[in-house]
Amino acid sequence: MVNVWPGTPYPLGARWDGRGTNFAVFSEHAEAVELCLFDREGYELRIAVEEQTAFIWHCYLPGVGPGQRYGYRMHGPHDPSSGHR
Repeated sequence: MVNVWPGTPYPLGARWDGRGTNFAVFSEHAEAVELCLFDREGYELRIAVEEQTAFIWHCYLPGVGPGQRYGYRMHGPHDPSSGHR
């Protein structure tokens, strides 16, 4: 189980503070966001990002540091003609 703290909306991106990492991503149209962490074997852990300030989704993961592979899964409208995929 991973500890998930609210974190802060700024700065955007992944920011390590020596104890953990703050993750912040902008999406005006997302309805939900998952932070996906990957280990060296390719195992994926999905973490629901529940904090939102304006259009910035954010969380803080204590103990997660440099070298962590990650990505985001954004949930929302599917409308490629409007740029939503």
